[in-house]
Amino acid sequence: MRRLSQRHEVKRIQTGVRMERRIVKVLKALAEYKNLTLGDLLEGIVLHVFEGKAPFTAETLRKIAELKGIYELDLDARSSHQLREKS
Repeated sequence: MRRLSQRHEVKRIQTGVRMERRIVKVLKALAEYKNLTLGDLLEGIVLHVFEGKAPFTAETLRKIAELKGIYELDLDARSSHQLREKS
């Protein structure tokens, strides 16, 4: 069994991912609120989701709702795979 405090050495790469601008604003603000880098926040989200676990506590979800209001992010899970880029 692995200890929770165990650190893992990893090799990170730069990506060329494009995302909807308001989603990025909310993610950046959330990372700042959590005192994390954007990359660390995204890695944490992905690792939780890969295991079928929710990545956020109720408190963090409330903060996300607040940030979505600030950045006028009206998209939700139903919007996934429905987004088209403006020409």
